[in-house]
Amino acid sequence: DFLFFWGAVFLVTTTLVAFLKKENQEPIPAKEETKGITDTYRLLFSIIKMPAVLTFCLLILTSKIGFSAADAVTGLKLVEEGVPKEHLALLAVPMVPLQIILPLVISRYTAGPQPLNTFYKAMPYRLLFGLEFAFLVWWAPKVKHEGGFPIYYYAVVVLSYALHQITLYSMYVAIMAFNAKVSDPLIGGTYMTLLNTVSNLGGNWPSTVALWLVDPLTVKECAGAQGHTCATAAAAEV
Repeated sequence: DFLFFWGAVFLVTTTLVAFLKKENQEPIPAKEETKGITDTYRLLFSIIKMPAVLTFCLLILTSKIGFSAADAVTGLKLVEEGVPKEHLALLAVPMVPLQIILPLVISRYTAGPQPLNTFYKAMPYRLLFGLEFAFLVWWAPKVKHEGGFPIYYYAVVVLSYALHQITLYSMYVAIMAFNAKVSDPLIGGTYMTLLNTVSNLGGNWPSTVALWLVDPLTVKECAGAQGHTCATAAAAEV
């Protein structure tokens, strides 16, 4: 019902914009060099071929491998260990004001001539939080009781997530600031879109691989079934 309602709202509002909004007919001089799709892609390839951009793209595509598993799998593993999904969803609520405030605070440190300093200073701390999240998953069954999980466990989870958000946003704001700083103003939109796309891809592909590897890397033991290793999905089902 929620999705249906907002889908209808989007359809109505965009249709009204399409029919009621009139374009400015006065010719406006183009600020960018590109004139169409073909020109845009030619420009993108010319940007990518630059040695500095190639090196930067390679670094940004591989920089998030170290914490991809912790970011993508921690929540799923906590649910697997018995933490209710609705409780994890509620824990995300305190993160909202933090996510609003953090970019404002961090932007003070990324506004200088070297915004990537913040990026690589935050990286070791974000890597350490991977160990912290592994500890939270390991700790979950130790503190679980019949009524669920104690309050102090949730407090540790919230604190861990909050501190992790600081490192995450430090890297995110820093890379956005760097992309804005190095983009050629003449083709700023095209340039920044390319760099931001590479940055997003650098975070998405390691998470996808991490999720894909969870099952084959998970050690499983069968209880009460002699001769079964539960190593495969079929064996586990049996």
